[in-house]
Amino acid sequence: MAGFDFQKFRNKHFLALAGNGVISVMQLVQMSLIYHKLQITDVGNWVFFLSAIGIIESIRTGFLSTATVKFYAGTKGDRANEVLGSIWYLALALTGILVVVNICCVPFLKYIPQQDIQVTINWVGITFLSSLPYTLIAWVLTAEERYDKILLLRMVNSGSMIAAIIIEVMFDKLTLERILWINFITNMITNAVGFATGMAKFGTLFKRSKESVAEIFHFGKFSLGTNLASNLLRNTDVFIIRFVLGQEAVAIYNIPVKLMEIFEIPLRSFVGTGMSGMAIAYNNNNFARIKEIFVKYAGMLTIAFIPLVFFSAFVAKFAVFLVSSKTYLGTDAVALFRIYIFFSLLYPIDRFNGTTLDVIHKPKINFYKVLVMLVANVIFDFAGLAVFHSIYGIPLGGIFTILSGLLYGYIQLNKFIPYTIGEILRTGSHEFLQFATRKIAPGRK
Repeated sequence: MAGFDFQKFRNKHFLALAGNGVISVMQLVQMSLIYHKLQITDVGNWVFFLSAIGIIESIRTGFLSTATVKFYAGTKGDRANEVLGSIWYLALALTGILVVVNICCVPFLKYIPQQDIQVTINWVGITFLSSLPYTLIAWVLTAEERYDKILLLRMVNSGSMIAAIIIEVMFDKLTLERILWINFITNMITNAVGFATGMAKFGTLFKRSKESVAEIFHFGKFSLGTNLASNLLRNTDVFIIRFVLGQEAVAIYNIPVKLMEIFEIPLRSFVGTGMSGMAIAYNNNNFARIKEIFVKYAGMLTIAFIPLVFFSAFVAKFAVFLVSSKTYLGTDAVALFRIYIFFSLLYPIDRFNGTTLDVIHKPKINFYKVLVMLVANVIFDFAGLAVFHSIYGIPLGGIFTILSGLLYGYIQLNKFIPYTIGEILRTGSHEFLQFATRKIAPGRK
């Protein structure tokens, strides 16, 4: 195409966005196959397991992912090896502790009648262990802003899993247990690729220092609380629905939640690239640059979400059918998706508030922010269920949750980096138009 320059798309923003987009689409295809082939109770059991492993994973990720970006980004030589070795040491120690705790729970399985809890206890430890190298490599690549390698690694992981599921479907052999085995094996394949290509950098483990371990540990204990609370925030709805409304309601609720990946794709991409950029700026004591990145990224995403919201609401019924099956069109999945779509306009500012607080070394404040949101979510979830006596009570908790976090984050971050919502929207509108002109219509003057 004349005048179209593909080189303009070879940057970290596009690679991060493309990577998240490709993987999210693959995960939606995977989800569709599972919804088509498994009984609704087995789907509920799978979703419950994913929520449980997500909470366990948030302990490790919360403790070390932000710390990896903060302390490793922009470092070189001995300092880089020292930091990365300390990350490996802490990750191995934490993983070992949680696996031992899981093993101690196994003898109590015979006293637990619930199938989803049995599945979780049987598989959470081995799954958590298998995901360690892959997860750590992703943190390091984020700090290095190597989004091309992240895409490669995630393609290996998600690609091999979806290929295995398709084969199982073709031979009509897909079961919940087989999915759990596939998940474990694909993690191990991804780990092998990471080690074979040198991305794991496991040798740095022997270059760690006590000082670096202590520094990362003390920072991580606050970001741990934030990430764990954030994951509880995302999964509290699943647990409340499971024990109040049952496994089938969990399967229905998961459909709109997964479809919200439409908004999480650009959000995660911009937060990832923005965080590494802000970390570099903070390490150079450049607060003006931190504010510039925060206002620009949060504003651009908010403006970009507006047309996406209306388009998603229009195609909601088709989207639900596409990722599940005709069976779920008669459920509350479509209406729930349309409700959650409009919440997304508040996500960018809220998410960047928290990320910026972490970057400027205020993880304790960000933890309190997420804690406020978690408490609001639990209170208003139960209040909504008491009022509506159905799954429609859950979105009531959602709106109060996001508003409480947005207000608290705005008040706290303004103490260190003054900004206004109007400033974000004005900058976002300007930057979005500039981006569209450069990338979508490069020939215009």
